[in-house]
Amino acid sequence: MNPTSQFLSTTEYDYGYDESTAPCNGGNNFRRFKSLFLPILYCLVFVFCLLGNILVLWVLLTRKRLTTMTDICLLNLAASDLLFVLPLPFQAHYASDQWVFGNAMCKIMAGIYYTGFYSGIFFITLMSVDRYIAIVHAVYATRIRTATCGIIISLILIVTWAVAVLVSIPGVAFHKTQKESSGYTCSAHYPSDSTIDWKYFFILKMNILGLFIPMVIMILSYSQILKTLFRSKNEKKQKAVRLIFVIMIFYFLFWTPFHISSFLHTFQNSLFIPNCELKGQLEKAIQVTETISMIHCCINPVIYVFVGEKFRAYLYSFFRKHVAPHLCKKCPSLYREKLERANSTFTQSTAEHDVSTGL
Repeated sequence: MNPTSQFLSTTEYDYGYDESTAPCNGGNNFRRFKSLFLPILYCLVFVFCLLGNILVLWVLLTRKRLTTMTDICLLNLAASDLLFVLPLPFQAHYASDQWVFGNAMCKIMAGIYYTGFYSGIFFITLMSVDRYIAIVHAVYATRIRTATCGIIISLILIVTWAVAVLVSIPGVAFHKTQKESSGYTCSAHYPSDSTIDWKYFFILKMNILGLFIPMVIMILSYSQILKTLFRSKNEKKQKAVRLIFVIMIFYFLFWTPFHISSFLHTFQNSLFIPNCELKGQLEKAIQVTETISMIHCCINPVIYVFVGEKFRAYLYSFFRKHVAPHLCKKCPSLYREKLERANSTFTQSTAEHDVSTGL
């Protein structure tokens, strides 16, 4: 088994192969490239995602009243992204050497990674459904925004996290360390005597829960939302859906190639006549697309800055109030008027909470 393969692939199988048994003995240059490139990439993604999403959590928890479903989902989405990247320092070391952290840590990191992966798409889907109810069924949405609704939202969040944990349990159960000729590995090992082909089951589970069902729900939701917006021409409602729509688009741009390549890799024997060249191309494709998908967790904070008006206004006011005085003693007096304008914009947009995107 190639020790540079990622130990927490979301496909829940190890797509590296044992050089001593593999019929195709190619790709050594690509594996050496991975052992040098992946640790650097993982560390960069970890740092930028950590800083960006901690900033998002701080803004939401200190400057916002979490009274809407969208606000709460954005908070949980940032937490999901942080969970998703938490194992990356371990992956960085594993990509360059071997797994040295033991069997227990192998399972723990697998559980954290899978929970972050599934909960992230669940909360994006939940936000789309919430926007659908708030815009398409505006009268009904206004009527149910009561104290009882707060209890319902809490239950929905608990159920969402519980489902994310439950669908992650099989990956944790099958992940373990194993001594190979090239060193210790941390990957999924499935029972060979089982009547269920777990490898096929898990890739279908990942494709269905991580791509197909969310995509169907979002397409149906946004098709009705767009119809309503075209009829009403309500600018505030258009702003309310813009942020979540952009988040959804970027998720599918970054994750769809990986879902497709992982499906083709798993079912290649059923779909194609496998040969060494095809297997090598699929292994490279799944590695490249998974690497690209990991960068996605750094994108959401950037989206908030460019699309979320309230988020941008608060960052502007924070910079003028707390950062500028340390950089230039004259800055507060030079930009006091702009600071007051930014604070005014933030306060006004916060008041528009009925159809707010939360950021």
